[in-house]
Amino acid sequence: MRDDPTRHLPRKIPRPVSRDCAKDWLLAILCVLLLYPVPARCQYEFQKLRYEEDWRPKQEGLPPEGIFGPLKFIPLDPSGRAYLSIGGEIRERYEFTDDPAWGDDPQDERGVFLQRYILHGDLHLGKNMRLFGQLLSALENGRAGGGSPVDENKLTVQNAFVDLGNPELLVLRGGRQEVVLGSERLVSAREGPNVRRKFDGVRVLGKTAGWQWSPMWLKPAEDDTGILNDQTDDSRTLWGLYIVGAPLILPGGSVDLYYLGFRDKEAGYEQGDGVETRHSVGLRWWGEQQGWDFNAEGIFQWGRFGRGDIRAWTLASTTGFTWRDLPLRPRLALSANIASGDRDPGDPDLESFNALFPRGNYFSELALLGPRNFFNVHPFLTLNLPHDISLTGEVNFYWRQSRNDGVYGPSGNLLRAGSGHSERYVGAAASFNCERRINRWLSTTLIYTHFFPEAFIKETGRSEDIDFTEFTVIFLF
Repeated sequence: MRDDPTRHLPRKIPRPVSRDCAKDWLLAILCVLLLYPVPARCQYEFQKLRYEEDWRPKQEGLPPEGIFGPLKFIPLDPSGRAYLSIGGEIRERYEFTDDPAWGDDPQDERGVFLQRYILHGDLHLGKNMRLFGQLLSALENGRAGGGSPVDENKLTVQNAFVDLGNPELLVLRGGRQEVVLGSERLVSAREGPNVRRKFDGVRVLGKTAGWQWSPMWLKPAEDDTGILNDQTDDSRTLWGLYIVGAPLILPGGSVDLYYLGFRDKEAGYEQGDGVETRHSVGLRWWGEQQGWDFNAEGIFQWGRFGRGDIRAWTLASTTGFTWRDLPLRPRLALSANIASGDRDPGDPDLESFNALFPRGNYFSELALLGPRNFFNVHPFLTLNLPHDISLTGEVNFYWRQSRNDGVYGPSGNLLRAGSGHSERYVGAAASFNCERRINRWLSTTLIYTHFFPEAFIKETGRSEDIDFTEFTVIFLF
């Protein structure tokens, strides 16, 4: 089985003395931003994938506003068709987990301080050629036994690709790139952990009669904790076609249709290790209408694992309603999800669902459980307070779908073997999330989660309650 990058590796690397100076500069920048006047309504928004931002002036002679406006649109010719845009991110995060993995993992003494620094340049050479480059530096302090590859990567090329073609019709994109598909159930940039996910390969981005379509051939890049040494992962390959559109027969909603192929030369499940070739077909229906929002998705998988056949599936849904006319604009929602598990680990056939490259924080920022062999029910309530403050309270209940398969982490690593244990109920997690957007560049998040282990965890090993606290400051420009 491939080593799980989310496990804590026994390693400790000395930190440079100059980091204290960097922290002083960071505090000074944050103080300036807190005091800088910001327009109530901004014409430009930051995106999860920074290469999706468009900072060209919305009107003639109207550049992006704000203190960083001059960096966002730097014309290179009189027409403005050739231009450069510069941006970045600073994310400072403190987290503390009491009894991680129910007491199985090493205990951090004083918590973990995670830092992430990103800088990108977006160069447009006319209408049909574009170069995008992005560097990422992720640092870790305090993890018991040292940080894992998703905690720390001192310096890496996060994006380095070229676009050729008309973005309104057809673009060929080649190089290193972050990729997000749909609800990120199968392919995500992995925003939660300190190190984001990246791929090497080729995509085609096309638009036809209101539909967007994208064939792809990609290989994930490895996460190495060193400097500029992330290589292509030759053991795993992803290929397929993703289509998004809004058919007339479904008013108020959009549809995603996709096929994704996946090959892993070092796959591991409770029944053992082997070569995995898996095919996934999916349908997602999502949208908003009269206060309601909905997002439903079904995926079927087939293929080969070792000497056996693969037959797996998942169903996922989130339905919510927002009372826009009430104070605090409350949104009440319910998420219900299920994914298949293996029926018999002694049989060469495999029924465990594989989420491929999902979100690192699939269920919550605690990032303990992953989407394999489970069903869960997740009600939550969000309130929107003045001064751009949002409060969310939620409860997640988890069960095993198959009694003969175990429970897994976000990356697919086996946390607890399930064979021979009859209990389904894994546990429940109650979370509180407070997020504030201070201004257009700066936001903060405070999260507390308590996980209550139940019958299956108590039956299979240590079963300590888990307390997780996180405080994050994010600065974008």
